[in-house]
Amino acid sequence: MSYRSELEARLAKKATQAIVDHAMLDDSDRVMVGLSGGKDSWALLQLLDVLRQRAPIRFTLVAVNVDSGYKEYKHDLIARTCSARGWDYRIERTEIGATIDDILDDGATPCSLCARLRRGVLYRIAKEEGATKIALGHHADDFIETLLLNLFFAGALKAMPAKLVSDDGAHVVIRPLVYVGEEEARAYTKECDLPVIGCCCPACGDLSLQRQRTKRLLMDLEREHPGVKQSMLKALGNVAPRHLLDVRLNPPAELRATAGASARGPEVSGVSRAQVVSGLSQTRT
Repeated sequence: MSYRSELEARLAKKATQAIVDHAMLDDSDRVMVGLSGGKDSWALLQLLDVLRQRAPIRFTLVAVNVDSGYKEYKHDLIARTCSARGWDYRIERTEIGATIDDILDDGATPCSLCARLRRGVLYRIAKEEGATKIALGHHADDFIETLLLNLFFAGALKAMPAKLVSDDGAHVVIRPLVYVGEEEARAYTKECDLPVIGCCCPACGDLSLQRQRTKRLLMDLEREHPGVKQSMLKALGNVAPRHLLDVRLNPPAELRATAGASARGPEVSGVSRAQVVSGLSQTRT
């Protein structure tokens, strides 16, 4: 089976590298793909289907779309597209939209709460579908933007993991597009003629101003310094804990003990430091 284009071959290579680097897939896995209908989740589903037919291991796919309950949402288009391409799929209708409207304060951004509620639904469906992995379409730009958002506005040095085990150990979430850029995902979705369906939440048109500013900052930096985003992504896998201020990573008491041991110096071939000093003193006299 040959790739349909150079773009598909490049993205397949990047996704394969991510899968290998982070041990995302095992033989006989059933992978549940969170399919929102956006460009990233379509690109992920299409790419995993391509890899499934070429991989040395066997795994199956099922696409799951969580319908938040908005009337304008085109879940029928998602169903037709999956059926036409022979993809196993499931559409789960929920009242997430109404729930958010009931409990969220006026003017608050609903995206974070919506994501948590949808994740809960995905976890439940994963059990029902017998899925061993849950694949999400976050790409390299998402990782970098999340890093900067946490750094600038949350006082935390973190992004998101390429592979995550849920707190109860029951689910494994993977993000195979971690090395794929947003523009690559957009171009691939267009090349594959997949229908991009935007979120129908009234607040989604007003994307977080912080995220908008972060996106613009990264675009400007990449234009002025090509490769800076790739460098930032690489930095997420090249952490130097000793050069950070987190005392959980560098407990002061342990650092003092280590420094003290270094100052005293190690024993040399079974000879203590005191014996070495004494010997040197005798030599000098």
